[in-house]
Amino acid sequence: MSLTEQILSQLPGDALGGLRKVDRLWHNLKHNTAPIPQAVKHSQQPLETLDFDIVISGGTLGILIGTALAVRGWRVALLERGILRGRDQEWNISRKELDAFVELNLLSVAEIENAIATEYNPARISFPNTPDIWVRDVLNIGIDPVYLLETLKQRFLEAGGKLFENTPFQAATIHPDGVVVESNSTDSTDQTPALKQNLFKTRLLLDAMGHFSPIVRQARQGKKPDAVCLVVGSCAQGLPKNDTGDIFASFTPMQNQCQYFWEAFPARDGRTTYLFTYLDADAERFSLETLFDDYLRLLPQYQNVELEQLKFQRALYGFFPCYRQSPLKTPWNRILPVGDSSGSQSPLSFGGFGAMVRHLKRLTLGIHEALSSDNLSQKSIALLQPYQPNLSVTWLFQRSMSAAMNQKIDPNQINQLLASVFQVMEELGEPVLKPFLQDIVLFPALSKTLFKTAISHPGLVMKIIPQVGIANLLDWIVHYVNLGVYTGLQPLGKVIEPQVKNLSPQQQYYFHRLIEAWQYGAGGDY
Repeated sequence: MSLTEQILSQLPGDALGGLRKVDRLWHNLKHNTAPIPQAVKHSQQPLETLDFDIVISGGTLGILIGTALAVRGWRVALLERGILRGRDQEWNISRKELDAFVELNLLSVAEIENAIATEYNPARISFPNTPDIWVRDVLNIGIDPVYLLETLKQRFLEAGGKLFENTPFQAATIHPDGVVVESNSTDSTDQTPALKQNLFKTRLLLDAMGHFSPIVRQARQGKKPDAVCLVVGSCAQGLPKNDTGDIFASFTPMQNQCQYFWEAFPARDGRTTYLFTYLDADAERFSLETLFDDYLRLLPQYQNVELEQLKFQRALYGFFPCYRQSPLKTPWNRILPVGDSSGSQSPLSFGGFGAMVRHLKRLTLGIHEALSSDNLSQKSIALLQPYQPNLSVTWLFQRSMSAAMNQKIDPNQINQLLASVFQVMEELGEPVLKPFLQDIVLFPALSKTLFKTAISHPGLVMKIIPQVGIANLLDWIVHYVNLGVYTGLQPLGKVIEPQVKNLSPQQQYYFHRLIEAWQYGAGGDY
């Protein structure tokens, strides 16, 4: 029995079975064997009567946008395949990002304080043979998902929202004037539960089902991801007391044809540690169970503790596909992917809660305006997930932190590069370093970092070019130039905003989306 089998088999909830289930999905992705769903269909028959303005499929993060829209008076139905309940593991975020909940009238300041389960400072960035870098107030807040989702659920219901639990999405049929969403729910009123088919007629369907949504898989037509982030970890008691966290740490050279990175932070019931790595979806890549074996092998060295001293509370594992064509442009009228379904996070981040919160205000106002002005065509709602060069430029960073399956590079090259770049960013100060750690790339900060790194470490920069490839470098230059253009255009938005109010609602919608694209595409929401 392996160490992974031994430890995970002792945890509640069949943690080992869960890991192997996710591993089967990872295997299917690598071999591209999963069938393409046919979840979305069309009908030319008008519906005439509609039950809702918005149906949201996927409740865990869908409750955020659902509550925000219900508070604005829209008729919202939220479909969740199980019971809407947050996980036991905290969601990490920076405090300032929580302001969106107050601005959108979702939570009070007191409720936000109650939702904060942990708070720590400072956080560390660490690489071999270089001094550690410390930052404060970055991803240092741990939110209790159970409390947060329960509080939002009550707010959602009070605002008139309709919650349908144990109601998984089955299919959607797009009509000229709406969408019919099909779902099978479990009727538990009888002694013998039976499946009951439900039909929801709505003006707009929001897909919040995540990376593996059948709607997203149909839209992408079986395309393999351009990159994947594999993550394993645990929350455990018995580690040495440590009130600091690690945002980004590495202490080993490349192994298994990839570079291992670590995260760690205090949790209510122990300390959470993650091991993650960036790679492609080559069929020869190792399994998540293999990565968990390495996690347990390296954890004692990372946290200076013997495994026998630890009492594991829960295991964490998953993989996150990334596509260059992101955010996803919806190919249909009246269907909008949000959150991880949209791919609106950078390839460096896990997405999830933080990415959803970052775009929550923008999406709430944009969807409100789309419904008010009846801009629900494919062309119109695609503007709600615009091209963002500040996310697209990070593709080259992700590529420089990974290697192709049979690519030969110095085992220490990635660590040396990252140590040098982070050292430069620290020297340039917090206005350069902090946004990057929160998944936001600003043109002035990026330009300064690139220039100083090229001057200080020319040899290291030259080594990166063959690693990432000329084609990727040329593609990156386009996004870098666009980032500069969007940064220059962003102030123009404030100039033309007063004039937009004189236009028709339909025209206002389009101009507001253009202004938002400049703002978010330049990282101006930071």
